[in-house]
Amino acid sequence: MSVIRHPDQRVAILIDTQNLYHSAKNLYKSKVNFGAVVKAALGERKLIRAVSYVVNTESGEESAFFEALEKVGIEIKTKDLQIFYGGAKKADWDVGLAVDAIKFAHKVDAIVLATGDGDFIPLVEYIRNQGCQVEVITFGRSASSRLREVVDDFIDMDEHPSDYLIGYKASSSGKRKQGLRKQLKRTVGTDTDHL
Repeated sequence: MSVIRHPDQRVAILIDTQNLYHSAKNLYKSKVNFGAVVKAALGERKLIRAVSYVVNTESGEESAFFEALEKVGIEIKTKDLQIFYGGAKKADWDVGLAVDAIKFAHKVDAIVLATGDGDFIPLVEYIRNQGCQVEVITFGRSASSRLREVVDDFIDMDEHPSDYLIGYKASSSGKRKQGLRKQLKRTVGTDTDHL
């Protein structure tokens, strides 16, 4: 992966909201801090657009969530949940996100996809062939390994989950294990990453 970042670089951030939401819920039993995701994805560059693709629920309880996104400067695109005969439900923004990415590719220097969905691999390859840099920010444990390989940069939110999750605290056993590794390394003076 070779990534170029400079302050004059124009960036569009496209957020697959359902993907991040379900990853955070399943991996950490927590909620995503979308403002922190945008901040990390952007860095010191110029934000042209930040768009969150959201599916309206049946109960319509998402108005507070929408307000929170708008307060941090994220544009919201909504779609109603489709309910089919027999009770099957469909909630998918993949095509809409892909169409917007293709539109933005000629207007920005980099597109950051906030998703781990491998279905976006052909989109990434197409946009890169158009000369636009493509980056991904997501939870690495729930991301497509092939998606990680085809992008210019991959920010793994699993490396510092407390930076991206609301109210998440790292488990004390994880902190204890890191502390023991550091102590062993100082004492023994060897690489302890294998422990």
